[in-house]
Amino acid sequence: MYLLLAAHPRGAALQELTQAGDPQPANPGPRLVAPGELAAVVRELEARRPGGQPPRWIWHRTQDWYPALLASGVEVERCYDVTLCGNILAFSQFSAHTDYARNTDRVPVEDPMLPPKALLPPRPPADQGALFDDPGAGPAPGWGLEDLRAEYAAQQAALAGVGMEENRRHRLQLLLAAESAAAMVAAEMQHAGVPWREDLHEQILVDHLGPRPPAGQRPQRLEALAAELRTLLNSPGLNPDSPQDLMRALHRNGIEVKSTRKWELRESSHPVIEPLLEYKKLSRLHTANGWSWLDAWVDGGRFRPEYVVGGVVSGRWASRGGGALQIPRQVRGAVHADSGHKLIVADASQLEPRVLVALAQDSSMAEAARDQDLYAGIAAKGFGGDRAKAKMALLGAMYGATSGEAGRLMPQLARTYPRAVDFVERAARAGEAGGTVTTRLGRSSPPPSERWFLSQRSTTAEEQRRAESIARSRGRFTRNFVVQGSAADWAACWLAELRRRLRTLRTAGTGGSGGTVRAELVFFLHDEVMVHAPAERVDACIAAIEESAVAAKELLFGRIPVEFPVSLAVVDSYNLAK
Repeated sequence: MYLLLAAHPRGAALQELTQAGDPQPANPGPRLVAPGELAAVVRELEARRPGGQPPRWIWHRTQDWYPALLASGVEVERCYDVTLCGNILAFSQFSAHTDYARNTDRVPVEDPMLPPKALLPPRPPADQGALFDDPGAGPAPGWGLEDLRAEYAAQQAALAGVGMEENRRHRLQLLLAAESAAAMVAAEMQHAGVPWREDLHEQILVDHLGPRPPAGQRPQRLEALAAELRTLLNSPGLNPDSPQDLMRALHRNGIEVKSTRKWELRESSHPVIEPLLEYKKLSRLHTANGWSWLDAWVDGGRFRPEYVVGGVVSGRWASRGGGALQIPRQVRGAVHADSGHKLIVADASQLEPRVLVALAQDSSMAEAARDQDLYAGIAAKGFGGDRAKAKMALLGAMYGATSGEAGRLMPQLARTYPRAVDFVERAARAGEAGGTVTTRLGRSSPPPSERWFLSQRSTTAEEQRRAESIARSRGRFTRNFVVQGSAADWAACWLAELRRRLRTLRTAGTGGSGGTVRAELVFFLHDEVMVHAPAERVDACIAAIEESAVAAKELLFGRIPVEFPVSLAVVDSYNLAK
């Protein structure tokens, strides 16, 4: 059953479609649901399951609907997120020839030569906010039922128009399903929250910074370091939190640095360097995860950030507020399992290099990595056993490091593993020439911006050098995009498979009160997941994590001789995982 769910002046409107590929209404009129009654209606439809299958909810944005349903105790099994899927179809080279892609007015927010940023959402039938707008505003007022049906029909027509060569239609369909499932995972993780012990966090802050200071004042330890810096730099009025003030003080003392980055400061032997680096480290802790952060973001023993699925053009997630994707090691001890539970932290080891092996079908590199650390295997075959050099060369190939030690090692890597190196080189050349590249499942890099095209119309030698530099920059972007984006494809499938398996575990045991024993996904970061599980269900969750990783690999690449191992840690506290 496919159900459209859209905003309506009297609440919400539901309409069943005949089938996915032919999105026509199955009945003449929509079902109107009054405000406050939607959760009960959705719960009843999820439980009914005509034909044994749960409904697939088709809505504008998962964040518009699902958090409120979760707050009412209602979960859904499947959805189709029109916004996320539209962003993929609008740019995918798999669907570039379709009317949907040709007629789109979607554009990248940022120049693709810069670090990947969010895309604008699908073209609205009426006024609509951007991807990072406040989700509390509710469904976009312009997306009525007919607008939603028309957009979904256009997307399905685009999907049907994708050719079957290289199984492209199936791969793109898989990406749309995985992206929509990821949106549900993101909402469910926000609802569940990361288990967070406020008392442990407070103790970490006291241990590092001293007692909690009055508002607007530095903690005791930072104030002591600031006084030491003033003395060592002979600058009584120094404000170490002011980059300009600090740079002037450093220069007055003969420390000729161009920035206050750690690696540059380390080049000086002045006695101020160590306390300055300590100040910077503790200042980051205080500003990013100090008492103000704790008050704002942790409530009832849970940290509930909002994740933004597809928040960067490569398909990786972003987050809105709270720094969910940057939980520093200093505070990971506060991420602590509830009584009777464990945290299972799973990390897909060396994911991007292994994805490159699969994409390039480099059998030599696959064999080198079999049953062992990838870099060690590569080193044994081509770098005299020097793992550090092998890692530097491979990462240099993926990220376009053509100078320095990585550049000097590249010829050896190319001789030993020509298919892998040729794959990323071709992606780079495509980007330099203004082309696009596409991930395994069909997410494509944005086209060059107008700025890029203008830069290539060079008339002088200086403009030509600048044009070549800009082209190389875009080549570095596309070189990594195809690998990082395909890794994001794999991670989305891993999440979707793991979510499905964890849901099946809920009926395998009951708590003392007869309630369902729940193992929940509570955190995700690129290639790492965290599951908060009852202690007695840990083994079953580990099996689900590992089986999901294998399933994700086979969904993307089939049964290839490339391993995607997952390292696992079962801990009480996140800081013990690594």
